[in-house]
Amino acid sequence: MSPIKTILVFLLLILGTFNLNAQDCLTLENKEVNEERAAIPGETMGQKLESLLFWSQAEKNRRFPIMQEIFPSIQIANSADVASLELGTNIIPKWEDHTTLDSYMKDNHVKGLIVLKNNKIRLEKYAEEVDHKTLWTSFSVAKSISSMLLGVALKEGDIESLDDALQKYIPELKGYDYGKVTVRQLLTMTSGIAWNEDYEDPNSDVAQMYKAPCQGTESHIMSYMKPLKFIHEPGTTWNYSTGETDLVGILIQKATGKSLAEYLSEKIWIPMGMENCAFWLADECSNLNIGGSGLSASLRDYARLGTLMLNNGKVGDKSLLSEEWLKDATSPLYATNDQGGGYGYLWWRSANGSYAAVGIFGQMIYIDPTRDLVIVQTAAWPRASSENLTTRRQAFIDAVQGSLD
Repeated sequence: MSPIKTILVFLLLILGTFNLNAQDCLTLENKEVNEERAAIPGETMGQKLESLLFWSQAEKNRRFPIMQEIFPSIQIANSADVASLELGTNIIPKWEDHTTLDSYMKDNHVKGLIVLKNNKIRLEKYAEEVDHKTLWTSFSVAKSISSMLLGVALKEGDIESLDDALQKYIPELKGYDYGKVTVRQLLTMTSGIAWNEDYEDPNSDVAQMYKAPCQGTESHIMSYMKPLKFIHEPGTTWNYSTGETDLVGILIQKATGKSLAEYLSEKIWIPMGMENCAFWLADECSNLNIGGSGLSASLRDYARLGTLMLNNGKVGDKSLLSEEWLKDATSPLYATNDQGGGYGYLWWRSANGSYAAVGIFGQMIYIDPTRDLVIVQTAAWPRASSENLTTRRQAFIDAVQGSLD
């Protein structure tokens, strides 16, 4: 690093206005970013973050690739030794109707697509102003990555048992219902504690969880969830809850003494030879990473995460993930529909054996072990989710599989 750049970095460290990764991936705040942040409704960063559920299409298009600049975030250092992805024969997905790859991307505001078959890139396509270096927010895809980090912590012994009560690792939960919930119940969203995940209801839990003022240095989600009560026997009822995956993130950070970003970099990002820097949003009160969302990474590096799962957590001869975690992580432990779909440890499982990490507004890492196939999509869907949008995404998956079979 040059003397001038060293001085600049030092000054910016004092001002707290940048993020930097191991390969000098420098992100400076500028007038446009400041104006973008100021335009988001809300007085606190938590309130601004909650507002994303109701951003316009233009706002989503502008902000999803710069979330790490708008909101507090922690860097994920990448490796100087990048793991190459071999190019294979390009495929053209074939739909049963008149849909084409271009029309699918345009009509559904899809920003990036990549298909890996036998660890070779068979399709890679980006929308305008997006490329292989663009970092895109993952939303609930981050839940599955947090689950992977818990699998690492279990292997490393930082978390001793999936049947430990949360209060063992998060002492702030002692005396509250969540303190009695086990790690396994948290991982499967079967705590039995009430939660409303309606993305279109401004009064739902998911729309309110970051809105209250900071209570000292306690994270927003801890303050919000501590008083919540059981409505079912723990371990008996599945209920989707982003709040619980934020608690997964706190659990990992308390158990390891490291931020999710630092732990991800050390245990997965660098060993996997990730190509680009990444960032993970942090709670404004505690500076702990937000376990249920907020990871921003490039399309190819999301695909590399998919290959790690496809290879049963192994990089070469080294296993990064706990065998106990791997055994059930992508199993249909709890039924989520009548078609054989289920939920494992923060992974969605289909009846055909494929599984996926899925985020609102169209994000996806899809893995089909029977085909040695990884499909990743980044997007800015016009709605957080809908039956129509998910049906179109499944039709794209089918079109890819049809072109490969």
